[in-house]
Amino acid sequence: MFPKIAPIRQHVTSDQIDDVPAHVRGQLRAMKLEERVRPGMRIAVGVGSRGVSCIGEVVATLVDELKALGAEPFLVPAMGSHGGGTAEGQREVLEGYGLGPAQLGVPIRSNMDAVKLGEIADGDLAGMPIYFDPNAAQADGILVVNRVKPHTAFRNRWESGLFKMLSVGLGKRKGAETLHGWGIGEAMPAAARFLLARMPFIGGVAIVENGHHGPAHIEAIPAEAIEAREPALLEMAWSHMPRIPLEPLDLLVLQEIGKDISGTGMDVNVVGMWRRKGGPVEPEFRVLTALDLTPHSHGNAIGVGFCDLIPQRLRDKIDIGPTYTNCLTAANFNGAKIPITLPTDRDVIQAGLPVLHPEQARLVIARNTLDLETLWVSEALLDEVAVHPSLEQVGPLREMGFDGAGNLALRPNPVNP
Repeated sequence: MFPKIAPIRQHVTSDQIDDVPAHVRGQLRAMKLEERVRPGMRIAVGVGSRGVSCIGEVVATLVDELKALGAEPFLVPAMGSHGGGTAEGQREVLEGYGLGPAQLGVPIRSNMDAVKLGEIADGDLAGMPIYFDPNAAQADGILVVNRVKPHTAFRNRWESGLFKMLSVGLGKRKGAETLHGWGIGEAMPAAARFLLARMPFIGGVAIVENGHHGPAHIEAIPAEAIEAREPALLEMAWSHMPRIPLEPLDLLVLQEIGKDISGTGMDVNVVGMWRRKGGPVEPEFRVLTALDLTPHSHGNAIGVGFCDLIPQRLRDKIDIGPTYTNCLTAANFNGAKIPITLPTDRDVIQAGLPVLHPEQARLVIARNTLDLETLWVSEALLDEVAVHPSLEQVGPLREMGFDGAGNLALRPNPVNP
């Protein structure tokens, strides 16, 4: 027996930049890009593997502005070991986001080799080698574009953002592996400082997303100001980040996981850092399942190991090669473990419900850990929803439905179908 479910809306932050190209152009001019770029300069633009909502508009505008200044921009995959850890795989990731040569009119120079630029000279990280993308290393100037958000493995003043992009992302697999091995929380900012002091960085474009996954803030930052500015953007990102505001739960169902959703497939800041690193069980989601893998993941199912149960349809989409490559590079061994696999979504959800009184289970269904405005919740949670200041029920209770293949049958967004 399954509990009845109802759709609810979570009121998340909605501050948004409507005209992204105009805003980016204004930011680049405020940064005085024209004083940092000369005609004929070969400019490497580092772009990562995350599914940032406005990435196409931001990168296209940046490329157009560089061209207008007479520069010769090209894209460089800045994604560590992602894309299966191959040059072609990383190229395909960018092309999948509409950032190929046909769309932008500039080449992608993808190479998994990494050049060693030197070593950290002193302190606890003395002797740590610094690796860098060879195409970016040979450029006359370097710009990076990235979303700023909390990291899924550590806490510091610099987490996922421009510092990480220029050190881990442009470090390729060798650099990413090295920084994780030395302790990513401290090694990453140290490597970023090393690189900023030695490479021709012009600056970066930082994106902070709102609770709808839209651009709340976009800022072009000159290279010399990135270290001081990024912590404030990280605080801003925390203020916009939605959670699942109901606990404890008997079962949390994610309809999908993927590399375009989070570096760990699902954001452990939402499902619980303890699933990756151990420690206190906060939040208390007792059973976790994911039902599918996004196409933009290209088979990389990092994070599947945080689940307790999965259906066969997700298992069939896992490409062990890129999944293992990513997890080994990040020393995230839990992320690649294969959970108990059952034939259908119906079987998985039934197994995840309490044995006694499953119809009274505390259950939440979310599309993924990035899209948390709309949730489906079980009847047992509706009294809490009714008194929660940021939640409202937006549809009636209904039976949980499955299609002929046993897959969960829900519209992606019952609030805005």
